[in-house]
Amino acid sequence: MLTVDFSRFPLAPGDRVLDLGCGAGRHAFECYRRGARVVALDRNGEEIREVARWFAAMKEAGEAPEGATATAMEGDALALPFPDESFDVVIISEVMEHIPDDKGVLAEMVRVLKPGGRIAITVPRHGPEKICWALSDAYHEVEGGHIRIYRADELLARIREAGLRPYGSHHAHALHSPYWWLKCAFGVDNDKALPVRAYHKLLVWDIMKKPLATRIAEQALNPLIGKSFVAYATKPHLPRLAESGAPANSPEAAAK
Repeated sequence: MLTVDFSRFPLAPGDRVLDLGCGAGRHAFECYRRGARVVALDRNGEEIREVARWFAAMKEAGEAPEGATATAMEGDALALPFPDESFDVVIISEVMEHIPDDKGVLAEMVRVLKPGGRIAITVPRHGPEKICWALSDAYHEVEGGHIRIYRADELLARIREAGLRPYGSHHAHALHSPYWWLKCAFGVDNDKALPVRAYHKLLVWDIMKKPLATRIAEQALNPLIGKSFVAYATKPHLPRLAESGAPANSPEAAAK
């Protein structure tokens, strides 16, 4: 189940991609299938080992085209182990709501992204997330849990402040919002409640079968109750600034 829409976020074979906070690796796997040179990074060593096993299985099964590469590694989002301008594409999906220093994470992503590169950021949407928080303290008051709820305009403002240029946004996974509301209402760790089990079966059926009816329903509901907010941005090509703050090749700088 992908949150990033690759029809809005084009990926070319050979692009170097960082999936930051990759979790179980869903976006990293898709980028690998599309011929990218992928680095999947997460602080959770157990998940990274599982992602590495899946990368190896995909290679053995011939799921990735020739030239595609994939690496899974542990790392810190606030101190990325890569040189400046290392990646053509950065994806960070459902991660920033967990990190106290979200501005620091944005700064690191901008640092390792090449000028002209693209970035995709997804976070839980404000409205559905507020309902989850209202229904259950356990949903967000856990170690490593959600520490903030973003409004769309707030996230876009932070993206701009980091030096990126947003070019598009949308909402995703409307059918998943009711599931999490049920989870919060009956207990986040209570998977035995009948409404939770029944709705989970519906979601699994939808993911596996992809019926047209639920695809249409989700597209119609995404603007209203989409679980995730997705923003896309580019890193502009900027001239180096002189000490005066004016572009190095500008008349103002030359006059200094």
